[in-house]
Amino acid sequence: MGEIVLAAAGIFAGTNVDDIIVLTVLFLAARATGRPRPWQIWAGQYAGIAVLVAVSALAALGLTIVPDPWTGLLGLVPIALGVRGLVAAGRSDDGAPETVAAGNAFAVAGVTVANGADNIAVYTPVFRTLGIGGSVVTVVVFAALVAVWCAAAAWLGSHRQVIAVAERYGHWLVPLVFVAIGLVIVIESGVLGRLL
Repeated sequence: MGEIVLAAAGIFAGTNVDDIIVLTVLFLAARATGRPRPWQIWAGQYAGIAVLVAVSALAALGLTIVPDPWTGLLGLVPIALGVRGLVAAGRSDDGAPETVAAGNAFAVAGVTVANGADNIAVYTPVFRTLGIGGSVVTVVVFAALVAVWCAAAAWLGSHRQVIAVAERYGHWLVPLVFVAIGLVIVIESGVLGRLL
């Protein structure tokens, strides 16, 4: 069982390094603008990871929810949220954003899911090979590590230097991070080649 716990921790860390950046930016936005609220970030992250785990488990059972070649289209979700945030920041008179790119738990969950194509690709074969018992242990480890990820991002987002940068550039930073993540997802998935 110890091997499964260590493997699950490694898998989670490897597939969610980018989430630390996104979560930190979201906690910075929460401090600067009040949106999203910290509980919405936590809830959205848990919901997003739960969806990724559920899709992976179903795929491991042989059900194909989203065919692998097209999972890259999920990158359009953070791109749309980012563009919306950039437009709102551009329209703002005083430099403060009118809206935050991910202003509620559903938007946070959407970004987590859209950023999770690599998660699905990794979790599916893991669940298939571990069986039910090992998969349950893996899911419990993932749930514990979501809390660690959120706590670490909240801590990073509480430093004065980080807050100062976020207050000055945050209304542009949050949407740009989302657009960048979306573009990476779309480009690395190779879905553009399939569309063209």
